[in-house]
Amino acid sequence: MDGFFWQSLIVGFVAQMVDGALGMAYGIVSTSFLMALGVPPAAASAAVHTAEIFTTGVSGAAHSWRKNVNWSLVLRLAPAGIAGGIAGALLVSFLPVAIIKPIVSVYLLVMGVVVLTLAFRKAPERPAAPHGVRRVGLIGGFLDAAGGGGWGPITTSTLLGRGHGARHAVGSVNVSEFFVTAAISATFFFALGGVRWSDIAGLIIGGVLAAPIAAYAVSVFKPRLLAATIGCLVSTLALWQLATAIDPHMVFLTSLKLPG
Repeated sequence: MDGFFWQSLIVGFVAQMVDGALGMAYGIVSTSFLMALGVPPAAASAAVHTAEIFTTGVSGAAHSWRKNVNWSLVLRLAPAGIAGGIAGALLVSFLPVAIIKPIVSVYLLVMGVVVLTLAFRKAPERPAAPHGVRRVGLIGGFLDAAGGGGWGPITTSTLLGRGHGARHAVGSVNVSEFFVTAAISATFFFALGGVRWSDIAGLIIGGVLAAPIAAYAVSVFKPRLLAATIGCLVSTLALWQLATAIDPHMVFLTSLKLPG
């Protein structure tokens, strides 16, 4: 086993610990790692989504075992996420994501502030809003496939902002992510012709090892602490995405002057 395998195993473990406990960031961490080592963006996204089939499967089972899952929420979230994910995966080969990423980043920054506000609110948790879950899943699945990540930040932060408890929001998002990721991976498989298993072996093993530990962590964290951590993470990731989304093409477009 070469150095790449052990590096990817560590990254997979850390990424799944974050994703399993907070419901987000596995794709962002893993994709960034593969691209830094020279894996092309499309291949990196396909590899990460393939690895996530295994990690989200174990993570979802662990969350279900610890009763962190609201199954009625999963039944509304997952099918919509699958539809959005397939559409996003099909579209990503034809449309650039340079314009989509800044928009998503602004949205995540706003949601991060909302979650932070909820974490420090003294009033008891309000009843969860029953509407809009399918819309959240559809948008989250689409942007996850088209933007190379984002299912967790978009769905988890939005559900928390609408009054869902942190524990069940994270658990339900993780279970739903398994089905969404499987659909996205299958779409990428037919579009790109498969993935290199050497790129994902370490990610899979590290993620599978971390998944049960992360599920235990979310079951013992205090809701306010968990929400505050999620809010800080979402805001930080959003600011980082905004900074990196401004590439030369975007600068050129924004520098153009309108006629007259």
